[in-house]
Amino acid sequence: MTSINPKLMARLHATLPSCQLQKSRLPLCPEIELALLEPDLPQGPLPHDEMLAVINQPAYWAFCWASGQVLARQLIEHPQEVRNKVIIDFGAGSGVVGIAAALAGARRVICCDLDEDAQLACRVNAKLNGVDVEVLGDIGTINIEADLLVAADVLYDRDNLPLLDRLPDFARDVLIADSRIRHFTHPRYRRVGEASATTWPDLDEQKDFNEVKLYRLVL
Repeated sequence: MTSINPKLMARLHATLPSCQLQKSRLPLCPEIELALLEPDLPQGPLPHDEMLAVINQPAYWAFCWASGQVLARQLIEHPQEVRNKVIIDFGAGSGVVGIAAALAGARRVICCDLDEDAQLACRVNAKLNGVDVEVLGDIGTINIEADLLVAADVLYDRDNLPLLDRLPDFARDVLIADSRIRHFTHPRYRRVGEASATTWPDLDEQKDFNEVKLYRLVL
């Protein structure tokens, strides 16, 4: 059995020294295996130093969020969305959606995330699943127009909402999954589906955060 990449484990321990990563199959996408936080998370409040580290450098890439699972499932079940196409996974985190696109037959997958730890997680997780993805930090450096841009859980911060107008500059089509904005309205996007999932490992979040909506660019 392949061990977890030691560099990625060290990145986790820089923030959460009391936690470990383990290889996990996703409940909604058992085809995909990711290096994620172990399910038996420490109970009770974190030590002060760890709490500060979590605030300053959250290891969000060590979870597979509900929207990421739903969007990955969408691509696996509808491979025509990505087959032989160029795909950008924006705000990739663990890389789950980009990996799903690669497994579903995408010709080229570009995982984009500003966080260097997330970039490493994408590389490690792609290797775990036997697929090739390109990883970069700044989407502005992409010099091609992709066929499809996918994004999961990028709207949790309302300051990110202007991205909805910018993302179509990078791809002919855009597909977004989100569970954080309760009343999503935007003239350039329409709701095309919904599904339920939990973040993995399960954070016992509000039930509303388990209800994921899919939105597609109005072409």
